Amino acid sequence: MQREVVPLRERKLDWLFVGFFILNASFITPIVDLEQLVIDDPSNFEYPIWPPKPFVDLIHWYGSNFDPPLMARPAWWRATIWIDQIFFFPFYLAALYAFVKGKDWIRNWCFIWGGVMMTNVTIICFEEAVGAHAAPNLPMVLALNFPWFTVPIVLMWRMWKTTTPFTRDAR
Repeated sequence: MQREVVPLRERKLDWLFVGFFILNASFITPIVDLEQLVIDDPSNFEYPIWPPKPFVDLIHWYGSNFDPPLMARPAWWRATIWIDQIFFFPFYLAALYAFVKGKDWIRNWCFIWGGVMMTNVTIICFEEAVGAHAAPNLPMVLALNFPWFTVPIVLMWRMWKTTTPFTRDAR
């Protein structure tokens, strides 16, 4: 039996993932996270070429007011950022393509991404809650991290239901 792609307009939940991948591929990974790699010490630095100065200032304002690990940048924190740059960024681009075009090959990669993302977020939130750099406003920081824990759960649930998440038997 031949298979056909289920159009994105019929896959309503997939719009959530497309939006999430766009946010990460266009802002979080190349701006917010990259800033933490190009500026070693946020208390003593020169503005880099990228990310732009207003974004650096915004990231530092947020980190200074709400997210101490972001400003402290311990080695384990930077390791999670490198994972984001090296592995997650290409995944976001591939996932965008696969979700829009209806490519079933992304299914297994979703499980890998989801598991690693949930692990990273759990470690980060544990530091934010009880670590050396605990957040002064924990509920807000947890709320801001909530999508990076729950979207992977929903995505893995979506992919678990079938080995062909974007195609169906041709009519």
